[in-house]
Amino acid sequence: MNIAIVLSYDGTAYHGWQTQKNAVTVQKTVTDAIASVLEQDISVSGAGRTDAGVHARRYVANFRANCTIPMDRLPLAINSHLPMDIAVSGATVVPDSFDARFSCTRKEYTYLIYPGRIRDPFAVSRSYFYPYPLDVRAMQQAAVHFIGKQDFAAVRSMGTPVKSTVREIFTCSVDTVGQLVRIRVSADGFLYNMVRAISGTLLYVGQGKFPPDGVRHILSSCDREQAGPTLPPQGLYMSRLWYDNTPELDAFQLADEWGISGGLL
Repeated sequence: MNIAIVLSYDGTAYHGWQTQKNAVTVQKTVTDAIASVLEQDISVSGAGRTDAGVHARRYVANFRANCTIPMDRLPLAINSHLPMDIAVSGATVVPDSFDARFSCTRKEYTYLIYPGRIRDPFAVSRSYFYPYPLDVRAMQQAAVHFIGKQDFAAVRSMGTPVKSTVREIFTCSVDTVGQLVRIRVSADGFLYNMVRAISGTLLYVGQGKFPPDGVRHILSSCDREQAGPTLPPQGLYMSRLWYDNTPELDAFQLADEWGISGGLL
């Protein structure tokens, strides 16, 4: 049977999702836990790569296996073999054609910035500490210029070669959650470090280095050096996933619900 699981993880201790030689990864840790529970070799496919230090508030993976454990009990069984910074919250049988990566039609990433003079030691690995105030209103005005189908070469890092740097961003917003500045971006796909570069560009707008409408010029230039910096990984979260024609997943909340403190505590 084909089984989908919903999970979340703090990526601080991991070299990203994807299994690597000589590195601790989320995919390998989850695969080993499920294999121990079911006592069989399995292969786990994830919704997408997350880099070292990046977190997931919502993540979907799937695997094929013979499983006699009821789906409502399977998360508890898997969690008993997982470290405390990874947790499976749901499991369900899905059609054979379902793949956590290729069946996903839209993803959202969230970036958290902690501005202020004094850092919060409990937020150090879960947000980007920025020791100056930010003009959130200007950042909000700038964010709308990222929305739409356009070339995002100016806000990506060089990594795996891609055929095209054109993507469609459906939403790009900036708000505050407690003391945190929260940037949320949803799209049909992302380039390498794209959200971290968008966040760095919005940070520069918040600093007054760019005017809000300067984003249009930056994107049309297709020049990475024109945009803001790629912010560190600890502030980035995969936060929402969309799957069409998969009612089996409807029972699970695939949109993140942030707490009063931005989900940090």
